[in-house]
Amino acid sequence: MGSFKSIWSGLDWSVLSDVLLRVIPALLCITIHELCHGLTAYKLGDDTAKRAGRLTLNPLRHIDVMGLIMMLLFRFGWAKPVPVNMNRLRSPKRDMAFVALAGPLSNLLLAILALFLYGLLLIPLSRGSVGNVLLDLILTVASLSIALAIFNIIPIPPLDGSKILFSLLPENAYRNVLRYERYGMILLLLLVATNLLGKPLGTATSWVFSKLWSFAKWGFLLADKVI
Repeated sequence: MGSFKSIWSGLDWSVLSDVLLRVIPALLCITIHELCHGLTAYKLGDDTAKRAGRLTLNPLRHIDVMGLIMMLLFRFGWAKPVPVNMNRLRSPKRDMAFVALAGPLSNLLLAILALFLYGLLLIPLSRGSVGNVLLDLILTVASLSIALAIFNIIPIPPLDGSKILFSLLPENAYRNVLRYERYGMILLLLLVATNLLGKPLGTATSWVFSKLWSFAKWGFLLADKVI
């Protein structure tokens, strides 16, 4: 029993907390992202995601292992795409753009909420070690969510930005471009592997984060008035 206690006390719990501080925000960000894709498609007439069981907050339904690893290591990545049958949408080309936009937009809204909560809870939570971990968790949610939104708005298939951009094309051109969508993934993987996206995405994420920081200030001011 004594040896077990010594092993337990000797464990480096900082490693576990660091992992959780990355995994939990990443799962939350990708779950909200994909859920909003599916909900938007459902509202616009396509129930494919609903029938596939993807209209859920269960992160296990949305995880793409490689995409999750990329998010943990490089702060940008992807989830398992929500299935969408654009032929079921009321206005396929237009509505597909709305479905695509819902993902990045939801991440920006999540980041705004997280920053507001950070400011709101800063005073009470900063008084203890557990509270500081929660604050770090909230801040990581905001940062990762912004990074995910920016990454997905890149107009390279199969990312959301390509679907938004392609919706502006004439109908015939739109259908032709969709045939070559799978090759975009090869280009995307090459850009990621050569780290050509890392610095621009990091810079863009920091810039957006700084612009949204005012929501944290509003939360702090509100908490200060209440306290």
